Amino acid sequence: MAEGLMKKFYGHETYVQSAGVKSDMDIDGFTVAVCEEMGIELSRHRARSFDEMEQWGDDLGSFDVIVALSPASQRAALELTRTHALEVLYWPIMDPTGMGDQRNEKLEHYRAARDQIIKHMTDNWGAPVVSE
Repeated sequence: MAEGLMKKFYGHETYVQSAGVKSDMDIDGFTVAVCEEMGIELSRHRARSFDEMEQWGDDLGSFDVIVALSPASQRAALELTRTHALEVLYWPIMDPTGMGDQRNEKLEHYRAARDQIIKHMTDNWGAPVVSE
């Protein structure tokens, strides 16, 4: 979600790559739905781990910032700073998975998480430079 939002708001001038602690899952359908509401296509996106990024040729040392959205991702990112000079930002985002019983309730929780990410982005990097 954060990668799609970043590209939508700030364009493709900055290289953005999302990574998760685990990589064994396809992206959540509710995440796809709430991003689609904003014109962001994520249906073909797949979660990647930091290890996979390195295996696929991404030099983690070439990144400037890692934004961690969960305590587990923050720990993994801080572990990387032992071998790479990276800034780690921690944005505690509500985890919407498992919240709500009905589809509409679940979507509301995912929208809230999406909106938390948007707030952190605009607080850190200003208003979107690409049309919303």
